[in-house]
Amino acid sequence: MATDTLKSTTGASGATGGLRRLLLDNGALTALIVLVVAMSALSGDFMTADNLLNVGVQAAVTAILAFGVTFVIVSAGIDLSVGSVAALSATVLAWSATSQGLPVAVAVVLAIATGIACGLVNGFLISYGKLPPFIATLAMLSVGRGLSLVISQGSPIAFPGSVSHLGDTLGGWLPVPVLVMVLMGLVTAFVLGRTYIGRSMYAIGGNEEAARLSGLRVKKQKLAIYAFSGLFAAAAGIVLAARLSSAQPQAAQGYELDAIAAVVIGGASLAGGTGKASGTLIGALILAVLRNGLNLLSVSAFWQQVVIGVVIALAVLLDTVRRKAGATQVAAGASGGGKGRQAATYVLAAVVAAAVVGAMSFLHSGTSAAKDQKIGLALSTLNNPFFVQIRAGAQQEAKKLGVDLTVTDAQNDASQQANQLQNFTSEGLGTIIVNAVDSDAVTPAAKAVNKSGIPLVAVDRAVNNADTAALVASDNVTGGRLAAKSLADRLGGKGTIVVLQGQAGTSASRERGAGFTAGLKAYPGIKVVAEQPADWDRTKGLDVMTNLLQAHPDIDGVFAENDEMALGAIKALGSKAGKSVAVIGFDGTPDGLSAVKAGTLYASVAQQPTELGRIAVQNALKVAEGKKVTKSVMVPVKVVTKENVAGFSG
Repeated sequence: MATDTLKSTTGASGATGGLRRLLLDNGALTALIVLVVAMSALSGDFMTADNLLNVGVQAAVTAILAFGVTFVIVSAGIDLSVGSVAALSATVLAWSATSQGLPVAVAVVLAIATGIACGLVNGFLISYGKLPPFIATLAMLSVGRGLSLVISQGSPIAFPGSVSHLGDTLGGWLPVPVLVMVLMGLVTAFVLGRTYIGRSMYAIGGNEEAARLSGLRVKKQKLAIYAFSGLFAAAAGIVLAARLSSAQPQAAQGYELDAIAAVVIGGASLAGGTGKASGTLIGALILAVLRNGLNLLSVSAFWQQVVIGVVIALAVLLDTVRRKAGATQVAAGASGGGKGRQAATYVLAAVVAAAVVGAMSFLHSGTSAAKDQKIGLALSTLNNPFFVQIRAGAQQEAKKLGVDLTVTDAQNDASQQANQLQNFTSEGLGTIIVNAVDSDAVTPAAKAVNKSGIPLVAVDRAVNNADTAALVASDNVTGGRLAAKSLADRLGGKGTIVVLQGQAGTSASRERGAGFTAGLKAYPGIKVVAEQPADWDRTKGLDVMTNLLQAHPDIDGVFAENDEMALGAIKALGSKAGKSVAVIGFDGTPDGLSAVKAGTLYASVAQQPTELGRIAVQNALKVAEGKKVTKSVMVPVKVVTKENVAGFSG
């Protein structure tokens, strides 16, 4: 691959052997070129200046994280904590600069110090505590995420305006995240190639015992290596939060896996001893190009995960093939001739890619479709039946109206949703519909959509501080109040209850919880004895409810902020559900309504999600055609019980 300092010794001769060696030794670069060419051929929207800048922005956070992880992997370690450390560092910055009133410069230093401190703890546990890197960093993953939630109290914290400029552009076109990514890449290349600690990383990764016997202070070097990883994670967290204009306690979940994947795709070996900054950058770009291109091609988010997994497997397989082909390592920092050849390879690759892509552009000239008939729907998640119903309603209406509808799944990741909105903007769609992961975190991306001139329609959740042509939603606060009244009436105004909350920090959870709390004020005889998040998930609802029953076995009622968690609670309650304990859910999903019919779920505050999807598409098409629409379309919520469930349809 392009990133390993390897040189073929197979002795292959002639043009065929030279080409084979070139492809083997520059596998990641070859893969990137092939991907760019393929995406250019398949989508006329891919090879545009705006979209290429989008790819750079979308690669930035992963690349910065991956640069830090490169240090660790080169030294034969692993760091699973970088995503949580990124979120914690950003939260510390926002909290200290807003809630504590510290100068922004001091807050930035404190955030970076937080990342370094987390890295040092990892390094200490591994070097002196003798913990395996996997276990030590897995523990820090949990600690970092927990501290982020504790500091923020589970809610996003607005980012200081002076730091939010890191998410902006210079001159109106050059994204600052891309500049930060390039800068951090240069720092990584310098550390690995020109410093004592960099040489030590390769030595430790190649053979730790030999490195120790050669006089290297391996334990202290590992402290520095993991401190570097923490520093880069802090930088990535600041850039990510700047893009979202807020520090999200749940931000960067799963990003550690993307970072590791980028390093491996770029040619580093998990066994240690090999890896380069340039390869890591190429790996991050491959992931970004894949996601961007697959979005443009309207590939299902579920299949995107499959494709990315296959790419990672193929990258490792190619590395194995190359090594079996007879490649051997060249000492790091070897003669400039090798570096010159590598630079020439990169230049040649760029020229070839540009020529092929230029030719491909002719395939798409003059083939633009009617943009007002193309609509994008950016959903917060498709791992929840409620949002699956919204998609179903939207697709039914789109088919009926003859509209080309593209649906994306952000997997409850505000940053990923921002990327998807950027991709929709690059396509120049007639209208974009967004079901925000968080009403505040989506604002910067929504403003970019506004700037592009594409109308924006919000569904289920509002978009704060940005222009939306229409909001099609149910009132979560009103729904929470109705849930409180229904539960109180069922309990006769007296009793003890527990509340299962949604994912901490999300606007839907905050609004439903606020409405429920406000509604309970009219019933002083009802006491909430416990509130715990279960992340909208049925399995977590089961586990959390099981745990709460150990401390509160005699509760009278449960309010779950969605039906999935309510169904998990019912499973935990067993025979008590619907008899001695009344459970109320939210959303009116098919499984929830079935439980209402069976009597185990007392009620569900139904939002008619299918109707939400239908009305959203109707309004989106009207806006695209220049017709007037109502600014706010409220689909009424309804408390569905056993008495009226037969006549209800979502």
